[in-house]
Amino acid sequence: MGRLFGTDGIRGRANQYPITPEVALSLGKAVVKVLAKKRRRPRIVVGKDTRISCYMLELAVSSGITSMGGDVLLTGPIPTPGIAFLTVSMRCDAGVVISASHNPFYDNGIKFFGEKGFKLDDKIEEEMEVFLPKSSQEGASPEMLGRAKRVEDAVGRYVVFLKSSLPRDFRINGFRLAVDCANGATYKVAPEVYYELGVNPVTTGVSPNGFNINERCGALFPENVARVVMEEGLDMGISFDGDGDRVIMVDRKGRVIDGDRIMAFLASCLKKRGLLRNNTVVCTVMSNMAFEVFLKERGINVVRSRVGDRYVLETMIREGCNLGGEQSGHIVLLDHSTTGDGILTSLQVIRFMEEEGISPEEVYDLYEPFPQVMRNVPVTSKPPIEEVGELKKVIDEARKSLNGRGRVLVRYSGTEPLLRVMVEGEDVEKIERLADRIAEVAQSFLG
Repeated sequence: MGRLFGTDGIRGRANQYPITPEVALSLGKAVVKVLAKKRRRPRIVVGKDTRISCYMLELAVSSGITSMGGDVLLTGPIPTPGIAFLTVSMRCDAGVVISASHNPFYDNGIKFFGEKGFKLDDKIEEEMEVFLPKSSQEGASPEMLGRAKRVEDAVGRYVVFLKSSLPRDFRINGFRLAVDCANGATYKVAPEVYYELGVNPVTTGVSPNGFNINERCGALFPENVARVVMEEGLDMGISFDGDGDRVIMVDRKGRVIDGDRIMAFLASCLKKRGLLRNNTVVCTVMSNMAFEVFLKERGINVVRSRVGDRYVLETMIREGCNLGGEQSGHIVLLDHSTTGDGILTSLQVIRFMEEEGISPEEVYDLYEPFPQVMRNVPVTSKPPIEEVGELKKVIDEARKSLNGRGRVLVRYSGTEPLLRVMVEGEDVEKIERLADRIAEVAQSFLG
């Protein structure tokens, strides 16, 4: 079957290999097979986002689990971090999320959390893959088949958890909010959390129909919530992606507060309170150089990881840090959660803004980013970049031409057939030329 698991589980076009009911069934069986080494009858919580194919995959995964003698707890639509929380809170042996995150409705994915709320270790995923080809040959005896049960209060449990990350008497007093839920997994949870904390937000992207998740809304399209903020005269906009593990904000002028700015603000506040563990923040190679300069000027160390929340988290644990994340808005606050959580991050930002008495505009103005351009090149294969001679040559030439006043990053996407080209520097026209040239060569050899 080949290697299925990428940096964020398995992802692809729904109802096409590997995102088929047959594979989902096999994965359900495989996770029980591996977990049964520790517990005879594993209990696994299964959640999903709002795309139409989730019904198909939810039933298939659950059938696989129960056919091997595992029990299933079904939550319905809930953010990915909600499953990480419930896995731990409900003493489950694993959690399954059926979601393709920020991708369009026609994609879907399956990812797994372990009993401690962290994504499954690579070795466990490898064990599951080894079992997949022979999964059809195994199953529990009739008297040992598992059961499936719906968790009716899953959203309520998660809402209570989110509020518990704040001081007990905290209420949102100073901000009128717009919230864009991307017609995804946060559409119930997010409005309820803000309401219970004292504000009735203006909402958009809260009418999922199975096909409109991430459709020109949510974290990938912050201009949507920016329009609402400016039309309604609000103080701040908050946008989530389809599965709710990332957040992007906008100020009252509609300016985008991305993950870098969010981390810079949180790091400053945590350091001031003596809560920034190891005095270090973990970001990825995609974070802007100006972000790093801002933190270093304030005595905060920066460690960069590979792109992907899995690698951010691994680096955080290795470096002993409690704050890390990505420019895309995937922020990990390890004192509160084991994975990125868009709603939780937004609450911490609001809390610190109120405590510090500063506005979203001031968060935006923390620093001026170096210009950065991105190009996404569709590829048909992913050979090591250093083995593609002409591509390596043009990348080396671009780096040399920046003369230490910029960066060039070229990498394959972990979830899509794309080569991502990022060039950063002080001269916009120059970095655009360099990025276009690299993309052109890449297209010639890899497209």
